[in-house]
Amino acid sequence: MGLTAVIVDDEVLARRELRYLLERVSEVEVVAEASNGIEAVETVRSHAPDVVFMDVQMPGLDGFAVLKRLMEDKEFVMPEVIFATAYDQYAVRAFEVNAIDYLLKPFEEKRVALAVEKAKMRRAAASSSQAETAIETVPQASAEERLESLLKLLETQATAAATQARPRSGKVVVRSSQRLLLVDQREICFASIEEGAISVVTPTLEGMSNVRTLEELTDQLDPETFWRAHRSFVVNIQHIREVVPWFKSSYLLRMDDRKATEIPVARAQIKRLRELFNL
Repeated sequence: MGLTAVIVDDEVLARRELRYLLERVSEVEVVAEASNGIEAVETVRSHAPDVVFMDVQMPGLDGFAVLKRLMEDKEFVMPEVIFATAYDQYAVRAFEVNAIDYLLKPFEEKRVALAVEKAKMRRAAASSSQAETAIETVPQASAEERLESLLKLLETQATAAATQARPRSGKVVVRSSQRLLLVDQREICFASIEEGAISVVTPTLEGMSNVRTLEELTDQLDPETFWRAHRSFVVNIQHIREVVPWFKSSYLLRMDDRKATEIPVARAQIKRLRELFNL
């Protein structure tokens, strides 16, 4: 069963990359693109695609606001929605709970193919459920019901995060040379994860963190100073020595640690980089 698709993203490079990957997946026809939330509402309504690949973070109307606008029309049949997101692991679990798929930026071809296959299966299940009117079965949640449940859960998470913010001590435990050091977070240049291990680097030392994920470490850090520049890196913007233009309009961050480490900026974070340094 083929699918028609609409891509919604305010970054032209992200749209181009996703279209390219979808062209490599069989039985997917991209019928339209939208570059912002307002345009997305009209585009999705007019084309009524089977699936929408929706960027979460967009100026004006973000991805969730687009969904709310679409769901206001009770006669409109909601498509399957696959979110394109740089959200942290906590928010991503909300998508999983509601059986709504997501793609983390930068996109990977295998993950795109898997998301498309899931969308096909849900569409096929929905069609089968409608056809079997003579047989009493337990109805599956519709795309609209799943999306509505997701929005409610995310609103609950946002409220909880605002009212139960964890206190930050200003110190981070770093294990180095069999010692447990309390490092002032202002001294941290960056932290990275590789094969499940998280390293923390300052201008004078390198050690391992005892947390399991970068999300857990980020919870201990000042959000005004630390930035998730890449899925595998959190950087202290005060320790960026140089922004280096790279290929295909991307960038590297050269840090001020002893090795002058170069850290890639994820394509989804280029907009934030330009905002930070007025590039």
